[in-house]
Amino acid sequence: MKFFCEKELLADAVSVCSRAVSSKSTISVLEGLLISADEQVSVCGYDLKTGIRCSFEANIEKKGTIVLNARIFGDIIRKLPDDVVEISVDEKMITTIKCALSEFNIIGSSAEEYPVIPEVDKEKKISVPQGLLKHMISETVFAVSENENKPVHTGTLFEIEGNFISLVSVDGYRLALRKEKLEADLEDSSFVVPGDTLREIERLLAESDDPVELFSDQKHILFQIGNVVITARLLEGEFLNYKNTIPKEFSAQYTVNVRSLIESIERVSLIVSERLKNPVRCLFAGGSIRLSCVTSIGKAYDECPFSGKGDDIEIGFNHKYLLDALKACPDETVLVELKSGLAPCVMRPADSSEKFVFLVLPVRLRANE
Repeated sequence: MKFFCEKELLADAVSVCSRAVSSKSTISVLEGLLISADEQVSVCGYDLKTGIRCSFEANIEKKGTIVLNARIFGDIIRKLPDDVVEISVDEKMITTIKCALSEFNIIGSSAEEYPVIPEVDKEKKISVPQGLLKHMISETVFAVSENENKPVHTGTLFEIEGNFISLVSVDGYRLALRKEKLEADLEDSSFVVPGDTLREIERLLAESDDPVELFSDQKHILFQIGNVVITARLLEGEFLNYKNTIPKEFSAQYTVNVRSLIESIERVSLIVSERLKNPVRCLFAGGSIRLSCVTSIGKAYDECPFSGKGDDIEIGFNHKYLLDALKACPDETVLVELKSGLAPCVMRPADSSEKFVFLVLPVRLRANE
């Protein structure tokens, strides 16, 4: 194998694909990157759960494949000067890397030992603008569960219904739902994508209207983002029937400025720590949310105005869960719906649209909190 390419193209591909490389594996080849030179040069990382392949144009003199240790190869490429890189592999799998006056020789592994990334049926395509999907992921992935006892909830549910796409995450304490309209009607489908995969995809997506294409079959999902392809194993199991968990009747509905409420919660929770996890007490009454918190450090109090009407309700929250939901709100104002101090708090768009729903379970308050 022998090819010449721009250092920047190679460095970008190595950086992206290294995210899917196993840092420690009983299969040593999984700690490497698969480098292939055919019509284009492609770099691939795969940890048996998620595979990332990045392709780019290069001057290819001799086709071939090699597996190189991701950490060593990545460090070398990053440190090379900004110039044309020459990579060649001999019959003993010794890989020579040249760039300007720099030269390295490292030993590679046979590509025959590298596992094959599963093929995904491309018959059914879902096309979503990159910027839109990026926001939908960031506004739901925070609620993905970290509890492996229910593996299906460690991912986000993708639900296609007609010309709408919904993303739903749940972790037993909160729920995050984002819904958007697509340009074309699609066949109804649903699948659960691992949260770790979605976090990597979120990093790769651009704030643009360029499309990201999704293809799924019974076991795998493929994301095509420009010259990058991400393939992941879907999560199996019965996802929570989230529609039945969202309350439909409320005794109070208040419209609140999102930024103002975030700042009030952040001030009150300054006396909360990992060791001192007392909830933030919220009293909705008299046109303002009266927030307070008591720990062994001391007491904190703040107020945030709201508009609307309903019963006076006192309710407690884990401040982090409440902040995560508020920070994910794409709007400046949010409709907060409450039924009682023990029922879930629901946040929706103040304009009555259905583009998001965030649900946070309360914490039972004690008299001394």
